[in-house]
Amino acid sequence: MVYVEVDINPGYGLLEARWAAERAEDDPRLQGIVAWAPLEDGDLVRSYLDALVKIDPRIKGVRRIVQGEPDHEFCICPAFVRGTQLLASYGLSCDICINYRQLASTIKLVQQCPDTAFMLDHIAKPDIKAHMTEPWRQQISELASSPNVFCKVSGLVTEADPLHWQADSLAPYIEHVLATFGEDRVVFGGDWPVVLHASSYKRWVETLDQLTAHLSDKAKHKLWAENARRFYRLRKY
Repeated sequence: MVYVEVDINPGYGLLEARWAAERAEDDPRLQGIVAWAPLEDGDLVRSYLDALVKIDPRIKGVRRIVQGEPDHEFCICPAFVRGTQLLASYGLSCDICINYRQLASTIKLVQQCPDTAFMLDHIAKPDIKAHMTEPWRQQISELASSPNVFCKVSGLVTEADPLHWQADSLAPYIEHVLATFGEDRVVFGGDWPVVLHASSYKRWVETLDQLTAHLSDKAKHKLWAENARRFYRLRKY
């Protein structure tokens, strides 16, 4: 399992990372932690990252949620770009949590950070309920052309109609990310507990299993386990 920060008050970011590390001591299945960090601080974020990486070697990356920012170009302000570039020197990856409206600026961010490994969370949250496909499809294809970006297949059920979604409504989106990122850069994400707003955890797992039944056994293993181990540098459990 990988723990991903939960957008708490910034003043508690390091405390959350320590708390997650303590949980990992209790449960050996928890092998990776993605912690919060103020990437918009630019070079000043070094002091925060210095403290963060000392907490526990299971801290593998950071996430600074952007989806709620009113400025769709927030992530390409010079300081945010610089903070993101610095992650590579700490051996940390960057989880991207945006919605589809911020894809264009995210592409520009990634292009300026070729040494940083990125994980796109929730396939960039397209408006599945409204059956939106463009410009999401084209922008996902462009983002996937950067080899340092992986895609977490998660968060779909909460972007669909939470009460009436069916597997067929998710299929075109899953098919597109599988086709564009390829079998080596897609990762299953449980999105627990947020998934519970629209589905049981079991139903989400069964739905993705159904929609990827056509994949080879090797590709399935990569999607469900191996790609996450490789991206987050986890040991075999």
